Amino acid sequence: MSESTPAPAGDTPEDTSVEDPLRRATDLFLAHRELLFGVVYTMLGSVADTEDVLQETWLSWTARGTGAPLERVANPRAYLVRIAVNHALARRAAISRRRETYVGPWLPEPLVADEAADAGDPALRAESVSLAMLVVLESLTPLERAVFVLGEVFGYAHREIAEIIGRTPAAVRQLAHRARAHVHARRPRYAAHPRVRREATERFVRAALGGDIAALMEILAPDVTVWTDGGGRRRQAGLRPVHGRDKAVRLLTSYAAQRTPRELEIRHRRVNGDDAAVLFQGDAPFAVMVMDLTPEGDQVSGVYIVTNPDKLQHVRPDDTEDAADAATPPAC
Repeated sequence: MSESTPAPAGDTPEDTSVEDPLRRATDLFLAHRELLFGVVYTMLGSVADTEDVLQETWLSWTARGTGAPLERVANPRAYLVRIAVNHALARRAAISRRRETYVGPWLPEPLVADEAADAGDPALRAESVSLAMLVVLESLTPLERAVFVLGEVFGYAHREIAEIIGRTPAAVRQLAHRARAHVHARRPRYAAHPRVRREATERFVRAALGGDIAALMEILAPDVTVWTDGGGRRRQAGLRPVHGRDKAVRLLTSYAAQRTPRELEIRHRRVNGDDAAVLFQGDAPFAVMVMDLTPEGDQVSGVYIVTNPDKLQHVRPDDTEDAADAATPPAC
């Protein structure tokens, strides 16, 4: 019964006894849903799948709230995270099947954040995991990725992770060791200064959209790789990653020849924690471009271009709306 609906005259006090546990379950879920969004998104790299998992988590949690007393749940936060992680692990199988028939390179769905948002927000902790890092995480097993995300991104101890995924602490330590070694071998720990990253991003975007071959040859590293994720929906997206500066320049100048800078409006935003460029055609998002820099920060070592419209549905011209939509699961 909703709170705004008056009780029929014949109802007894017992008729509202179910509503109070449900309301409490709802309040607890809402209090933790930003954390749940961050954990699940970092595990899956997809906003749509994350929203589905949160809906499944909500249904599992409210079934608990209306069935067994919530007082038996000693730690609602840990319980909710466990439900969400297990639903996310199950969702990985469906994602893997979709990936088998996906056209061209697959990239995570970008999160475009409001720069004024609270840096302590758990959802922004997920956004601090760069697109490049999410690509590396795709090469882990589902359990390795869950352990890495919970431990390295959200700071859970091995004992807590063991309880969440139903493994022993010793098994979690082994999974964590393998995941860290794999990730650090492919993504060494360094971070360019924000000012350097912003300047390099602006230089690259000007050169790429302007078709400036000389400038591209200067800004791109010799071993640069370009990923273009159009999902089969964009004509100019490559069917596989392009490696090497010469091939990258040919791809990017071809892209510029099809879309002149006057047709696209460039807006510099933070995407998954990094300075990036979001291209709009009118009010509709056309592409998100994220650059990965060399350790020195003077050249671009990786370019990630997402043009698949399905992955840009949460991107809008207004920064505030972008952040709210990306970080908020659907109302339950």
